[in-house]
Amino acid sequence: MVAVTGKKAPRVRLGIEELVSRPPDWIKGLRLGLLCNQASTDSCFVHSRDLLLARFPGRLRCLFSPQHGFFSEKQDNMIESDHGVDSTGLPIYSLYGESRRPSAAMFADIDVLLVDLIDVGTRVYTFAWTVVHCLELAAETGVRVVILDRPNPIGGRMEGNLLTPAWSSFVGLYGIPMRHGLTLGELALLCNRGMAIGADLSVVPMRGWHRDMLFPDTGLPWVFPSPNMPSFATALVYPGQVIWEGSNISEGRGTTLPFELFGAPFIEQDEVAALLAAMPLPGCLLRPLLFEPCFGKWAGELCRGFQLHVTDPDAFRPFRTSLALLQVLLGLYPDEFAYKEPPYEYEFERLPMDLILGDRQVRLALEDGVDILELEASWQQELAAYREQCEPVLLYR
Repeated sequence: MVAVTGKKAPRVRLGIEELVSRPPDWIKGLRLGLLCNQASTDSCFVHSRDLLLARFPGRLRCLFSPQHGFFSEKQDNMIESDHGVDSTGLPIYSLYGESRRPSAAMFADIDVLLVDLIDVGTRVYTFAWTVVHCLELAAETGVRVVILDRPNPIGGRMEGNLLTPAWSSFVGLYGIPMRHGLTLGELALLCNRGMAIGADLSVVPMRGWHRDMLFPDTGLPWVFPSPNMPSFATALVYPGQVIWEGSNISEGRGTTLPFELFGAPFIEQDEVAALLAAMPLPGCLLRPLLFEPCFGKWAGELCRGFQLHVTDPDAFRPFRTSLALLQVLLGLYPDEFAYKEPPYEYEFERLPMDLILGDRQVRLALEDGVDILELEASWQQELAAYREQCEPVLLYR
């Protein structure tokens, strides 16, 4: 008797599913480590750790966790997690604790580091840079790194200026745009080559994923990768809305709709809406509302702001939209608006907004009132060069 659940099989098979269903010859007899968090599951919600323990008994030696902790329990930036022991008895090494880099001792008992993390396609999301630090140590120690690939939930579109070296930090270690358009496997390959790391790196690719897919197209369940990334809708606006972390505008932390909501007590919605009406911001709608964050900026205070609704994901430009909003708020509220002061992601001198934008010149252009489309046009040549640089590492079309 076959139970009928009504659930369709996902269109996309994940890297972890490919690995355990068809183990490659190279994995025989090797000791394994796994960089993951609570969201690292297959399409049936079975955790990758458990899949590896069942498929390769006695071979998984340790776990590594990125920012926010193994269970994604740490809410904000610069909230560290400790090393620990998993319920299976495996040690968990935190890579967002007293250091953001693994130590040689952490790699001493493994031959291969498997990486199974959900990236959200945005330069400032730190999981990719944790992987880069692992690649750097792997190159020194001879440990092999294998990315178990997952979809870029916001697809293969690329948008924004490239990070410049002067503004490198843990929210951007390599010259990629804000919306980078790659899977984590592709991004690791790009950085391993472009940063001349030279680690022994390979990718277990997905089956069925294409660059024009958004997450709902995959048929996979959404499992939140970090505490303020609760849904696909959050991921879709994040490449723009994350800029509010560099200001006194609430990005919606402390609400049930982080990054979709934004605002502050001093905002007058009609003034903002009037200026935005003439701007080329396709694919979205800004709905005025009031909200009170339970924690974070303006906790317990009434904020006037908006919910950002994406009405046409193909037309929507998250980075352009949020830069336009920032420029409007800079002009309307010069006395009330403020940039966040350091520290931010362990940078204690440079302005957080510049680190997030990846280039101080972007902020200065916004302050000078440069037209958004003119600003966007100014980085198209470097964006085209980035697309060309990505070609050799693209695993999907």
